[in-house]
Amino acid sequence: MTALMPVAALIAGLLLLIWSADRFVEGAAATARHFAVPPLLVGMVIVGFGTSAPELVVSALAASQGNPSLALGNAWGSNIVNMGLILGVTALIAPIQVRSQVLRKELPLLIAVMALSALLAWDLSLSRGDALILLAAFALLMGWSIREGLRHGHDALAQETDAELQAHALPLPRALLWLVLGLLVLVGASRLLVWGAVDIAQGLGVSDLVIGLTVVAVGTSLPELASCVAAARKGEDDIALGNVLGSGLFNTLAVVGLAGVIAPMDLEAATLTRDLPVMAGLTLLLYQMGRGWRRPGRINRWEGGGLLAVYVVYTAWLLWTMGPR
Repeated sequence: MTALMPVAALIAGLLLLIWSADRFVEGAAATARHFAVPPLLVGMVIVGFGTSAPELVVSALAASQGNPSLALGNAWGSNIVNMGLILGVTALIAPIQVRSQVLRKELPLLIAVMALSALLAWDLSLSRGDALILLAAFALLMGWSIREGLRHGHDALAQETDAELQAHALPLPRALLWLVLGLLVLVGASRLLVWGAVDIAQGLGVSDLVIGLTVVAVGTSLPELASCVAAARKGEDDIALGNVLGSGLFNTLAVVGLAGVIAPMDLEAATLTRDLPVMAGLTLLLYQMGRGWRRPGRINRWEGGGLLAVYVVYTAWLLWTMGPR
C-alpha cells in the first residue's frame, strides 16, 4: 500500500493540475477582458503563458525542495512535448494555418531563446547569474509582446481570441473566483505531483531529469494539448500555435530562470547531447513550417506526423537509455 502512495499522488496531482490550470486560464482571460485588455495580449500573454502555469509552479516547488534537475526536465521536456506531441497531434486532426504576423515574428525569437539557453548551459551548470539573464530576457520579451499587441490590434490572433472570449464570457465575480481557486488548487496539485514524481524516481533508480522529461512534462503539458486540439477543431489555428509558442518562450526563460534563481543546478551531460538538440531541432522544424515549404504558413498532416514521429523516437530513445543515477 505504501508503495502505491507515490503513484496515487502522481495521478491525483496530474488530474487536479489539468482541472486547476483550465480554471486559472479561463478566469484570468475573462478577468482581463473585463478590464479591457486588448484581445491580442490576452491571446499571447495570458492564454499562451497562462497554460504554462503548471510548469512554473511544479518547477519552482521542485527547485525549492532540492530537485532542480526535475525542474529543468519539466521545462525542457514540456517544450519537446508541446512542439512534437501536441502540435503533431493537433495538425493530424486539422492542418494549422499560420496567419498571425505576430506569431511569425515569435518563431525566430524562439530560436534565439533556444540559442541563449544552449550558450548558458554549455558549461553544464546553471548559476544564479545565468538564471537572472534568462529572467531579464523574459522581461524584455514581455515588453516586446505588449508593444506588438498594441500595434497589431486587428491581427488574426486577436480576432480569434476576441471571438473565443465572447463565446465563453464570465461575470467578473465568477472570473475572479476561478482565477483564485484555480491558482490555489494548482499549487496544491503541484506539491502532490512533485512528491510522487521524486519518490517514484528514487524507487526506480532513475534520475529526476528523466522523470521530469517524461511523466511530469507530459502531465504539465496536458492543458496545452486540450486547448490546442479544441482551438484547431474550431478553426482557431493561431490560438493553437500561439499556445505552443508562448509556452515555449515562457518555459525556456521564466520557468528555468526561476528554478535556477531558487537553486543553481549542475546539468547532466545528456542534456547537451540528447535533450537540447532535440528541442532545438523541433524549433527549427517549426520555424520552417511556419514560413512554409510549398504552401506559406501551413502545418499540414504530413508535417504534423513528422513532428509526432520525432517525439515518439526521442521518447523511445530516452526510455531505452535511461539508467540508474
